[in-house]
Amino acid sequence: MVAGADCRKQGAGMFRRALMSLARATLTFAVLTCACAGGSSSHSAPASAGTGPVFSMDTVATGLKNPWSLAFLPDGGMIVTEKYGGIRHYAKGSPDYQELEGVPRSLQLADGGLLDIALDPRFSENRLVYLTFTEGDSAANHTALFRARLDGDRLADGHIIFRALPDKVGTGHPGGRIVFLPDETLLLTVGDGYDFRDQAQNLNSPLGKIMRLDREGRPPENNPFASRPEAIPAIFSYGHRNPQGLLVDPRDGAAWEHEHGPKGGDEINRLQPGLNYGWPRTSFGVDYSGELISKEQTAKDIEPPALVWVPSIAPSGFALYLGDAFPEWKGDFFVGGLAEKSLRRVRMRGGEVVLQEILLRELKARVRDVRNAPDGFLYLVTDAPEGSVLRLRPRTQ
Repeated sequence: MVAGADCRKQGAGMFRRALMSLARATLTFAVLTCACAGGSSSHSAPASAGTGPVFSMDTVATGLKNPWSLAFLPDGGMIVTEKYGGIRHYAKGSPDYQELEGVPRSLQLADGGLLDIALDPRFSENRLVYLTFTEGDSAANHTALFRARLDGDRLADGHIIFRALPDKVGTGHPGGRIVFLPDETLLLTVGDGYDFRDQAQNLNSPLGKIMRLDREGRPPENNPFASRPEAIPAIFSYGHRNPQGLLVDPRDGAAWEHEHGPKGGDEINRLQPGLNYGWPRTSFGVDYSGELISKEQTAKDIEPPALVWVPSIAPSGFALYLGDAFPEWKGDFFVGGLAEKSLRRVRMRGGEVVLQEILLRELKARVRDVRNAPDGFLYLVTDAPEGSVLRLRPRTQ
């Protein structure tokens, strides 16, 4: 299977056997430092020498059907989406769960299924949650954004508030990450559909775009293309391939995204309204056949990436660590690696990458999501037919 693809079968048997011995266990890991393995020298500096903090890893939940995302509830519980299953609600501190009722029917095939989940900025008042999923069938489907009210163990009053229409054939590259901006609008990633990559440059197509919507699913009037009749008014930025990482830095409100490249060329980008991020006009990767996708890696009117990975690590999940449990990690990005089967730590200063580290490679697990938790620890979601939620915390002496 090609690097950077969303391939659930890769390493599944090995990971299931390893996970049997990990269930309900606590393990201790040291950080493995890498010299930016495969990183493009024009966009990433070699990692500094030395070791990071030693941490313990707890298995919080197991047996999930290719889990994709999680959200933390104010009462200490969490909800976890399964790409090929449903949504599980875990009470605080408990490995037991309840399946949520009222979940929309999704097309659970290849890249498609239940995807991201996020809480409304005013969740404590309104109990609203937002969910992305693939809707339709293999011959005609799209990425959809669903909103509902969490009422106990069910999603009540749920309805779709945005569809990335028109339909496309196949479930490749749906995108599906969501995050809220400081003004309480949200960003939604929509992938290029794999077979329709040229549409990433077409402002009249939703494919290969980041959308900006209000909490009702409508495009705000101050979106960069809202006044252009030939453009979809929800578009915030374009020229993206398959963005599966999205976050907002609460310190300055900056939005950051990462996306899968083809064979090489995974990117981290700082998002700006109205900018073109290049795909497929520019790319640091090549097609899976080995042929060039573009002769250009950069262009005058293209926003360059902040970091490029060659070869691909297949990034998914994105967190900015601002907790106090790991002072050495404060202000660093964390990126899950599907193909690399790792957790990447990335430190940027002044827009430049100054350090990278590979963590958890010995676990041999596809890391689908990574989250900064209210308890100050990092939580990971592993992509496997019997996937897990894991927690990293400082090792107790």
